[in-house]
Amino acid sequence: MISVVVPIYNEEELVVRFHEAVTNALENIGSEWEVVYVNDGSTDSSLELLKQMQSLDSHVVIVELSRNWGHMGAISAGLATASGDAVILMDGDFQDPPEVLPQLIEAWRGGGEIVVAVRTSRQEQSKVLRTLFPLFYRVLATIADYPIPLDAGIFSLLDRRAVDTINAMGEKNRYLPGLRAWVGYRNSVVYYERQDRLAGDRKLSFLSRIKYAMDAVTSFSYKPLRFTFALGSFSGCMAFVLVISMLLSKSSMTTVGLGIAATVFFVGGLMLVSMGVLGEYLGRVYDEVRSRPLSIINNVHRSSAMLITQAGNDMGQEEPEKIFRTEAA
Repeated sequence: MISVVVPIYNEEELVVRFHEAVTNALENIGSEWEVVYVNDGSTDSSLELLKQMQSLDSHVVIVELSRNWGHMGAISAGLATASGDAVILMDGDFQDPPEVLPQLIEAWRGGGEIVVAVRTSRQEQSKVLRTLFPLFYRVLATIADYPIPLDAGIFSLLDRRAVDTINAMGEKNRYLPGLRAWVGYRNSVVYYERQDRLAGDRKLSFLSRIKYAMDAVTSFSYKPLRFTFALGSFSGCMAFVLVISMLLSKSSMTTVGLGIAATVFFVGGLMLVSMGVLGEYLGRVYDEVRSRPLSIINNVHRSSAMLITQAGNDMGQEEPEKIFRTEAA
């Protein structure tokens, strides 16, 4: 069984075409498959379209969240629901091309327990994003405490062992590419060209992307804390030297006063920056201590044909009917 997990938020313009493209990509893979669409609190007709698709295609599984939980919340709900021996994560806006899916599956069958899709180029219209994303990945690779692949987002395939390991993790501020690298296992790489959205507006705001980047840094690197400690120590020493130098000089008291004031502001600024960095880590510790879920699943819609097939694979031909009647009730 191959599962494809796709978070959906207000994608009424694309979801039908996207499913057609995924179906064309998976129909000849030689395995059973399902597409797990996670409706992340859509306010348009996305959920209704998904239900219509499910009535026509038993491969469609719908995870209905209680509200909008954000990208990582939706992906985590999809990982918890997917039943495949391998689970593919991708966005539903055609930026992750469905035609790459057979390549990911082939790499998995070749022995890769985690298959990472790495971007060779980005076709997004936004010049800012085309510049900032590669820069972010390289900064993160420099400061991370262990290697995280460059230019790799959520588009990837995870073996069931890797999925179970990630599902067992309790952390709330997740950066999936980092977790994917952290768990280890045998890695393979598939290269592709990142496309622009086929239609509609981007769903992640600039501030959401900044928060996502901060999650990546604070989850997988202690270097910002160490850097602020070193910077604070250096600035303290420099301030002490400057104060002693001005006190021993023959300059006027006015100059000495201005120098001391400048030193105080300099040191105070560094202290505030250091407290801000510390606060980012402390805030995430607070999130972990509260242990609130990443998302809440309101309902999971599976077609009757898929329920019978899955139960039959596990328990024979008589028990599945009993199980399906229980689910329907």
